[in-house]
Amino acid sequence: MGEKSDKNKPWETKITEIRPDEIRIRGYRIEELMDKCRFSEGVYLLLTGELPPPKAGRLMDMMMVSCLDHGVTPPSALAARTAASTGAPYNGAIAAGILSINEHHGGAIENAMRMLLALDESLAGAGGESRPGEAPPPEVLQAFVDQYRKTRPRLPGFGHRIHRSDPRTVRLLAAAEEAGVAGRWVKLLKALAGAVEEAAGTRVPVNVDGALAALLLELGIPPELANSFFILSRVPGLAAHAHEEKTCQRPMRRIDPENHRYTGEPGRAVPPEI
Repeated sequence: MGEKSDKNKPWETKITEIRPDEIRIRGYRIEELMDKCRFSEGVYLLLTGELPPPKAGRLMDMMMVSCLDHGVTPPSALAARTAASTGAPYNGAIAAGILSINEHHGGAIENAMRMLLALDESLAGAGGESRPGEAPPPEVLQAFVDQYRKTRPRLPGFGHRIHRSDPRTVRLLAAAEEAGVAGRWVKLLKALAGAVEEAAGTRVPVNVDGALAALLLELGIPPELANSFFILSRVPGLAAHAHEEKTCQRPMRRIDPENHRYTGEPGRAVPPEI
């Protein structure tokens, strides 16, 4: 009797409740969220169960915009264009792009988050947080970098094949300070950056993956959701690439990621009223 009762017991979800004439996400009415929430705040609500801190909403917007697109050379853009070139429908082309976002493309955000968590554990073991606000011991940072580089040619979140100073990183970290979100994880990222440059003997910029890693940790988003965050941000770019491929290029072409040129709008400023 008890076994039959367990089989009939409904399974549980804490995400969205649907009733006649009523939709609630994490307890909030959808029409109230529509009136008062940014899209990125809704994303945060779904992923974490709560709305972000009051000053973090704008930062979440900026984090998502920073990942919108990075040209035709990333594997996801090439995959979406290649699928579109074969005649795949839009959902297939976008899905091909999404399926190309993995450990070595997009996955650096999660890897950088886990690296920062590992560094935090190393510092805790070495008494690195005995004095709040004090910089982590240089010797612990250097030992961590040396150990990490034994198994990986480069640290996730550092360096870029194009940018010597990633403009997205600079703005995101400044915005985090403005929003009062830059705390322990941003501090660790900056301290680690110094140790990385010391070990490399040259300037190694923090890229957008590293900045996003620190900020996602500051906002309480777990590492296993980092790729999902990146995908949610990159889908509009994949859709644009698929559409341009279908409407402006011949089908079944061989897409060279290097031999291309930009012919869109010249540099222009965003209107102040936007």
